[in-house]
Amino acid sequence: MTDGAASPVPHRKVPFTAAVLIPPEGLWGPIQRIRRAHDPRVDRWMPHVTLLYPFVPAAALAQAAAELSGPCAAALPFHVRLAEFAWFAHGSAWATMWLHPDPPGPLVRLQSRLWECFPWCDDAGRFANGFTPHLSVGRWSVREVSGAAAQLQRSWEPLDWPVDRVCLIARPPTGEGAFTVQHELALGRRS
Repeated sequence: MTDGAASPVPHRKVPFTAAVLIPPEGLWGPIQRIRRAHDPRVDRWMPHVTLLYPFVPAAALAQAAAELSGPCAAALPFHVRLAEFAWFAHGSAWATMWLHPDPPGPLVRLQSRLWECFPWCDDAGRFANGFTPHLSVGRWSVREVSGAAAQLQRSWEPLDWPVDRVCLIARPPTGEGAFTVQHELALGRRS
């Protein structure tokens, strides 16, 4: 919130919007090859690192963009490298494999700045280790994920990603359809 004033954005969150980092489309090829084979939501989400999700109602995205423009402008652009695979186990049945953006520090700081503006959008940080920046590539069974990660790692060519914007994305509230970019907020550019 800015200048101590209450946010004009409704204090609600919905699963139809998000604040994310999206790699340049030129880097998508190898990521999408994995996702097409292993990610049941490949048609819903573009490759991304989630910063805030669920996020504000779609009708409030323009207001949210205005509120986040200052924190984004105060954060300098940075580079990350997508070189290593890791995974989260979800109980004993399945796991989400992801690419680890390195170094994670700039992403953690950026997410923290955005979260300060929308503290009720705290789902991405509600884990034992807090917010863990990651770019999901798919689901595997818990018993197969370690071997699959090792196999993917052997042939993976690291991707260098210049992070220079935060994207606010939305999809139809019917639950059908893909997320699309609604607003792009430049890092390190004051207006």
